[in-house]
Amino acid sequence: MYVPKQFARTDQASLVAFMRRHGFAMLYTAGTGGPTASHLPLLIEEEAGAVRISGHVARANEHWRAFDGETEALSVFWGPHAYISPSWYANPNLVPTWNYATVHAYGRPAVVEDEARCLAVLDSMVAEYEGQISGGWTLDALDGDLVRSMMKGIVFFEMTVDRLEGKAKMSQNRRPEDVLGAVAGLETRGGDENLAVAAEMKRHLSAG
Repeated sequence: MYVPKQFARTDQASLVAFMRRHGFAMLYTAGTGGPTASHLPLLIEEEAGAVRISGHVARANEHWRAFDGETEALSVFWGPHAYISPSWYANPNLVPTWNYATVHAYGRPAVVEDEARCLAVLDSMVAEYEGQISGGWTLDALDGDLVRSMMKGIVFFEMTVDRLEGKAKMSQNRRPEDVLGAVAGLETRGGDENLAVAAEMKRHLSAG
């Protein structure tokens, strides 16, 4: 990923937190048959400084055959993004752009066949996402035999992250008055994405 210095994010703790907040990601591999991508909810775990990504795909999805522990894959995690109009800037002769935040995680996914580990991943993933819902659902709500039967239709994988790249393009290359003008424009437009980008722009501006 092209990351100009002023847009780079390198702190692993903040990158992992970002990945967890935006856990529905795209997993890419490139093989002899060409590039393949799957859209997946992912479980992000960190232990002793090592980051691990886990998930599953439908067994009918041939993408899992690339998960051999050797073929490099890329997981892309998207954050908020928004169009920035030059009409919002205080200074002239500037052009439109797009502000956004993303994290790229590289590794070599491998299929996991151990039933206990697969069940643990399922349980942790449900807890991660249901934890955001009041009175959320748990895996215990299903009969154990039904869970194991359904697991036959999916393939689990894990990927230890070899490299993380983070980028937050939030107008750090613009003058403060232009940033504030763009923030006002986004806030006037409204909507979750625009407001989230405006908040990020203000945070980066205050951080200096």
